[in-house]
Amino acid sequence: MLYKKIKELRVDRDITQFEIAKALGISQGNYSFIENGVANLKADDLVKICRFYNVSADYILDLPKDLEYPKR
Repeated sequence: MLYKKIKELRVDRDITQFEIAKALGISQGNYSFIENGVANLKADDLVKICRFYNVSADYILDLPKDLEYPKR
């Protein structure tokens, strides 16, 4: 689901793989591997993607909205 969400975000905004790869500081080929699930998505790249699209990691990871955070 993770990779499907990432691709949907890109396609819905008419952004090329090259454009998002440039924003992440990686090659288009490496981004393609991420989007197609061939390569693992690094946490720092997930953060960059969230900031680029202005969405939460919970959204991309398809986590439920009612998750409770641990109390400190």
